[in-house]
Amino acid sequence: MSATTAEQAGRRIEEVLDRLAEKGDAEACAAAEEVVRVLMEFYGSGIARVVELLGRPAARPPADPLDPLLADELVASLLNLHDLHPEDAQTRIDRALSTLPQPLENAGFDPVTGVLRLRATASTGCGCSGTQESVRQSAVDALACFAPEVTGVELEGRAPREPALLQIGTRPSPAGADGRSPAAL
Repeated sequence: MSATTAEQAGRRIEEVLDRLAEKGDAEACAAAEEVVRVLMEFYGSGIARVVELLGRPAARPPADPLDPLLADELVASLLNLHDLHPEDAQTRIDRALSTLPQPLENAGFDPVTGVLRLRATASTGCGCSGTQESVRQSAVDALACFAPEVTGVELEGRAPREPALLQIGTRPSPAGADGRSPAAL
């Protein structure tokens, strides 16, 4: 695949927009221009993020110089979009799960269906369905950037119950205020 220069890409975009304008469909022309604008913003943000990450001074260099880029959601999504991400699906799934505030365990990924089963490894709150759904949704959001081949997420069972909260306090003294036992009173 030969690299397209910015000039070539710009010329091709202008040709397509001109063809749309010739057809006289102002709505289609406006939509096409918006698509170009959104894509330019997306790629511009991605390139800016790469420059920012590469320009950060590091206390010590990472073992893998690509790691800061691969750990970034925006850069990872661009690499995945163009099938350029060097990590395999399992590594990217693990990376996505490590970004979540709730601990989730990979209970199996089916590459044929795109479904990833997850298991909560700690309590995710009160146990109400809204909380479980928010945990699932945060996993879906992280996976969209790091592992887009995951097209469905199922949260298995419930999290293990945490032990009941024990109240720690002082016991009433067996002796009365004057030091005598209550039985002696």
